[in-house]
Amino acid sequence: MKKYLTLLKRAALTLSFLFSLSLCAYTQSASYFPPRGQWETVTPKKAGMDAARLQKAIDFAQNNEYSGDRDLRIAILKSFAHEPYHEIAGPVKERGGPAGIILKNGYKVAEWGDVNRVDMTFSVTKSYLSTVAGLARDEGLIADVKDKVSDYVWDGTFEGEHNSQINWEHLLQQNSDWSGDLFGMRDWADRPPREGGIDDWKMREFNEPGSVFEYNDVRVNVLAYALLQVWRRPLPQVLKEKVMDPIGASTTWRWYGYGKSWVNVDASQVQSVSGGGHSGGGVFINTEDHARFGLLFMNQGKWKDKQIISTEWIQQARVPSVAMESYGYMWWLNKGPRKWEGVPEHLYYAAGFGGNFIVIDDKTNLVIVTRWLEPAKIGEMVKLVSEAIK
Repeated sequence: MKKYLTLLKRAALTLSFLFSLSLCAYTQSASYFPPRGQWETVTPKKAGMDAARLQKAIDFAQNNEYSGDRDLRIAILKSFAHEPYHEIAGPVKERGGPAGIILKNGYKVAEWGDVNRVDMTFSVTKSYLSTVAGLARDEGLIADVKDKVSDYVWDGTFEGEHNSQINWEHLLQQNSDWSGDLFGMRDWADRPPREGGIDDWKMREFNEPGSVFEYNDVRVNVLAYALLQVWRRPLPQVLKEKVMDPIGASTTWRWYGYGKSWVNVDASQVQSVSGGGHSGGGVFINTEDHARFGLLFMNQGKWKDKQIISTEWIQQARVPSVAMESYGYMWWLNKGPRKWEGVPEHLYYAAGFGGNFIVIDDKTNLVIVTRWLEPAKIGEMVKLVSEAIK
């Protein structure tokens, strides 16, 4: 009997050891990639997270819904009323309620709200646009981001002493200070200073490209237009073929431009898409597809055994710009003036109007997608999730 008990104890110890190894391997793994239309869920405990603390973060997200109107047409017009000539030029969709997904090692550990509802995502679109630029760089369509855009786009969009000095990196970092009209929208009328008036804004002095960060959708749309000239095909088709289909995204996402943003490309009318939604348009997408996109970046651009975006590009996109330490290639960085206190500095994220976020922590294999969270609350929400990791 004693010998039998000893054998049982040894077996129990062996099983416990194997389980510990299995759990350790799980918590260190980033190898799970959900098939199209499926997503495996694991418990917080198995993912190495504290369930009670994780629930606290979820409750926080649900209880701090974006305070703007759910009718986004109203929310947009109110928020950008300071802009002269502002109008809604592209599609707009009424939003849903708070929703989100938290991934650990690729597996779902939490979700809330309707994660399959397609909603506007506003400036999160910029991170998708940046990715299309990265693909162009990876495929050699753009030789170097330091190249002047005028060497690729010669139709007058980048002519003149000032605009001709702008390179691709300036556009990606939002420090180009490009000047002009695009599809009837003026650069100086987009998010103008609080002081002064139209004459002051129109007659401003130019900043040297690369020296001053200015968040400006017209200049972002100039990047989209320039990339359209390089790819010679609609950017949504590029994103679908090169990224969204390979990562198993749904067929429900869309990427729109404006009613006036149709251009002639090789004798065909093609819509130049927008990099945000504050005049309508941009990427309309569900929460699960956002999470797939975040998971791709968490895995350094690799999905299963396929390198979709080069690791070099993803690392380059996260380098702080000289003009704005908190900003890379249309990804926000947890550094500088936009740093979230109490949250690891290595995090980076996509952010859009109304509280749309994709947060990536590739050191702990964590992805957080949250929709319609009061924007000022995102740092606290991410801190609560980070504190749930054991």
